[in-house]
Amino acid sequence: MLWLWTAPPIRTTLGRAGVISMEVLHSTTFTSSVGPLFLAASTRGLVALEFDARLPGQHTVRPNPRHLRTEKSRPKQENGNGIRFEESADAMRPYTRELEEYFAGTRREFSFALDLRGLDLRGTDFQLACWRALLAIPYGETRSYADIARAVGRPQGFRAVGMANNRNPIAIVVPCHRVIASDGTLCGYGGGLDLKRKLLELEGALSGTLAA
Repeated sequence: MLWLWTAPPIRTTLGRAGVISMEVLHSTTFTSSVGPLFLAASTRGLVALEFDARLPGQHTVRPNPRHLRTEKSRPKQENGNGIRFEESADAMRPYTRELEEYFAGTRREFSFALDLRGLDLRGTDFQLACWRALLAIPYGETRSYADIARAVGRPQGFRAVGMANNRNPIAIVVPCHRVIASDGTLCGYGGGLDLKRKLLELEGALSGTLAA
């Protein structure tokens, strides 16, 4: 079972000497069967899981998304939003271990906590509602954007659901890849449709139109 932390956001504050105190997120880059994945976590849970490649304009928590080599060479970085990243494969091991099991086909649910508090990078109330609805989609199944819109009480809001999916900061774990078009075809995915198809194939969810 995944635990969602949705307490009020941590604000940047001034210390005794007037020094700005920033939130620290541990991070790592995980090599998966679908390519490199960037992960970041607070003390409360996973904050981000992002694909190496993103669509233009797609949201990211990374401090310098256009210079991945530079990111990897710096153990500590700031992203300009009151957050400091500290690269630590050891600290991120609880998350990467379960991802290894997922890609090996031996894990269907993740057990670690998610930190989806109200900072800009973590979501509005509507986005949180959509992401919770995504978490309710079982492994090996899919839902349409209209299904999610109805689930969050906005039956005509399927376009807004699509935008919320696009802002999902924790790919795979918050499974926006399990949302498809009402006609049963694949559509819209931050990691690209080929990657979406691979994830659904891994989960055994490709059938009918999807498998065509």
